[in-house]
Amino acid sequence: MSGHSPHEIKASVRRYLLVFGALIVGTAVTVGAYYIDIPSVAMTVALAMLIASVKAFLVAGYFMHLMSERKMIYGILGSTAFFFSVLMYLTVWAHGQAPPGTVYLGASIAAAQHAPAAHPPASH
Repeated sequence: MSGHSPHEIKASVRRYLLVFGALIVGTAVTVGAYYIDIPSVAMTVALAMLIASVKAFLVAGYFMHLMSERKMIYGILGSTAFFFSVLMYLTVWAHGQAPPGTVYLGASIAAAQHAPAAHPPASH
């Protein structure tokens, strides 16, 4: 039986602990990036996607065992990443191109919260 000697188990546990540590560092970097004032929305999104992509690669590659899979799995994973990238590009590209007269619910709620409260007329 391959992969069950004490040395191989110790190496696997060490690898998982290193990946776990890298994910903890990635989470700290994500929290730290929140406090950085980046003037461009596109750069903020690019940084967030880069950090998330590295963390997703670590999870998929090691915890989901994709590092040892066949080429077909890599093809499926690559096509998924490609289509995800295309959809993200289309979303960013279409930002601000809503049809005229479109009302955003979030903007309506924010405007209502900042509007002065209406007082009923005083009765004599």
